[in-house]
Amino acid sequence: MSSPERDGPELIMEDGRPYRNPTEVKMSQIVLPCHANHRKELSVGQLLKWMDSTACLSAERHAGRPCVTASVDDIHFERTIDVGQVVNIKAKVNRAFNSSMEVGIVVSCEDLYTNSHWKVCQAFATFVARSSGNEKVYLKQLVPQTHREQVEYSVAAERRRMRLVHADIMTDLLNSTSFQSAVSEDICEGQDEEEVIPTERTRVESVELVLPPHANHQVNTFGGQIMAWMENVATIAASRLSNAHPTLRSIDMFHFRGPSQVGDRLILKAIVNNTFKNSMEVGVCAEAYHGEEPLRHINSAFMIFEVLDENGVPRSLPPIRPEPQDGERRYREAIARKKIRLDRKYIISCKHTEMPLSVPWDTSNQVYLSYNNVFALKMLAAKNKWVLSSKKNNVKLFTLEENQTLSVRVESEVKVPAARAFLLLSDHSRRCEWDKHYKQCELIVRVDDDDLIYRVVTPSVSEGGKVQDFILLASRRPPCDSGDPYVVALRSVSLPTHPATDEFNRGEVICAGFTIYEVSQSVCKINYFNQTNPGVLPYISTDIAGLSSSFCSTFLSCSQFLLENRTTRCVLSNVAL
Repeated sequence: MSSPERDGPELIMEDGRPYRNPTEVKMSQIVLPCHANHRKELSVGQLLKWMDSTACLSAERHAGRPCVTASVDDIHFERTIDVGQVVNIKAKVNRAFNSSMEVGIVVSCEDLYTNSHWKVCQAFATFVARSSGNEKVYLKQLVPQTHREQVEYSVAAERRRMRLVHADIMTDLLNSTSFQSAVSEDICEGQDEEEVIPTERTRVESVELVLPPHANHQVNTFGGQIMAWMENVATIAASRLSNAHPTLRSIDMFHFRGPSQVGDRLILKAIVNNTFKNSMEVGVCAEAYHGEEPLRHINSAFMIFEVLDENGVPRSLPPIRPEPQDGERRYREAIARKKIRLDRKYIISCKHTEMPLSVPWDTSNQVYLSYNNVFALKMLAAKNKWVLSSKKNNVKLFTLEENQTLSVRVESEVKVPAARAFLLLSDHSRRCEWDKHYKQCELIVRVDDDDLIYRVVTPSVSEGGKVQDFILLASRRPPCDSGDPYVVALRSVSLPTHPATDEFNRGEVICAGFTIYEVSQSVCKINYFNQTNPGVLPYISTDIAGLSSSFCSTFLSCSQFLLENRTTRCVLSNVAL
């Protein structure tokens, strides 16, 4: 779930100094032999401790009180760091919610002898402010100042939504009949092979006594220390399977379920859950106890390791034989997590210049498609180089040329409450009532309350040509906080039940949709965005060239539609927001 680099200038203060985010904390550490592993590379466990410490200081700078780590999103390590090189860590609060906040962390490496720099990883951590008693702490809201901060602030709400539904994604996939049958066949086939390794051989259990040096300034066990201990036992488990020294490539989310204190004993357990030709997943958990009390579950994580040969190429790994019941459950869950990772990587890395643009939709990747749909629209809306091309009847047309891609934005104010406009524009099947480019729009799949898939038919762009059809995922989001816009995002997907046919020219939408801001209780500002491609450009090229003003008439039709329906019942008005 990463964000693009800033594309706007830094803010300059009134006194001429460059603006610096007040929550920003930087840490630089030179990697010494005591921080390194056997390959003289920085231990990932040590890096996690530094990252967590830097992020915690940033969170506390904003909250003005002690904070604890609640979770750390998936981390992918792009490069390793050698002894003698410098680690630079920068952390800042992206957004504060009620009692939690998201802290963005960027890790880079610096070689002092060659003056070269490179990115190592990026992470997003969630911290919770603590009070002296048991009362809940409500955080002050963050006000973004720069373009980069506005972007991170906007998409932080979408990342938070992803964290909250993460467990549901796993449950739905594991309960899928097709997934269960495919995994059962995989287990049976793997057990017939001679080189299969029993997972019991990789099991590791270790105990750590939490001493004062392991605790933070709140006398709780330092979250980074727990993550470092977990990385250590996971590495041992991976080594036992491969009989070699593994390299940690990525970590699925750390989730802290409870605190531990000085004097606690931490039981750390790790085992290889599954192998995937060139990689393996190791499951690791941390449990705490004090005296005679029962074990408390503190944390769980899943770490992906590779074993590299002398040329740095991942080696093939032997299959495993899971133990009955719990072992088979972990085996299945590892496959599900890998599928989710691949779906997410494919969706997020899909280049707009490549065809087809549509990503296949299914129940296992629906959440990531929805996230990417909204994320892409928010990224497009946050661009700061829009150029006003024309204006007519208070309807403005902006264009943005970037990386040989043309995007358009149409803006207008309407005397309709923002929430009402959102409900009406969310009902995509009614767009035919005001948009002449829509001949037909039918609902195909109601994924959930916030995501629906439509088939849209549009006129031919050339005389005598075929009409076009689109399969569009419409994702809607109400504001997370006051000041946030309502969002209706659109992008193409593909469905096996609705393949392209000879009768229609199948079109594709990269990124499109609406953002709706509340101007007053009775007025809203609507922006429509479309990141064009050859299939969409002919519909709007004459407007951009100034040869027509159909964008104006279409938006005026939209405004009239909203005004006429500002009080009548909307089809989607009874859907929970």
